Amino acid sequence: MQVATTGLVLRQVKVGEADQILTLLTPDLGVISASAKGSLRLKNKLFSASGLFCYSEFTLTSGRSHYFVDSAQVKKVFHGISDSVEAMCLATYMAEIALSLSPAPPEADAQLRLLLNSLYMIGQKRLPLRQLKTIYELRAMSMAGYQPDLLACVSCGRYDGGEFYFDPIEGNLLCADCADKARHIPNLDAGALYALRHICLAEDKKLFSFTLSPSSLKNLSRVSEQYLLAHLEHGLKSLDFLKTVLE
Repeated sequence: MQVATTGLVLRQVKVGEADQILTLLTPDLGVISASAKGSLRLKNKLFSASGLFCYSEFTLTSGRSHYFVDSAQVKKVFHGISDSVEAMCLATYMAEIALSLSPAPPEADAQLRLLLNSLYMIGQKRLPLRQLKTIYELRAMSMAGYQPDLLACVSCGRYDGGEFYFDPIEGNLLCADCADKARHIPNLDAGALYALRHICLAEDKKLFSFTLSPSSLKNLSRVSEQYLLAHLEHGLKSLDFLKTVLE
């Protein structure tokens, strides 16, 4: 049976001389594997559309365990990603998160749009890569059903003012006073708290529209990474390497 879909290439595995198995994030099929015969040959009709982080239109034939690529046409290539090692490492990290979450329809559509927009922003070079990393971590986890409770301090109901403690395990907030009573050290200043709420709760079109001081970003970046790893419950190989290159 043939199916037509769009998909973002998250991973490539070389098979033999010129074949590949592609892992695709699609809006209507979720995360799938597809064999692309001869796609590593420069003159092959699948070559340009099957590159890493290419967003393409695919015609697929379904097999017993995976799909076979019959034809593919490029829709979008994120050229700016390959301009630096840091950008490429961040894109690879985001792809590994998407693979770990492995969203099924209809959630896959929203996760795909988030990843496409994040890759676009990496290429645009308008925001710090660490900020884009944090946005993707928190938003992807929120969309996958792990949205933290950010309304107010869970102990006293305080909304803002001063520093707060964000619990990466429980996914909730404590104001500085309540954190002290619970023997926690605050890990968010006012700017980081605002950004945390914005990332998790803002509408899609406003997601990337905020600025953050370097110190606030450092605090939020540490918290968002801890939150992601706590709820994925396993490490990410791409994160280990990303940490060696990201300032």
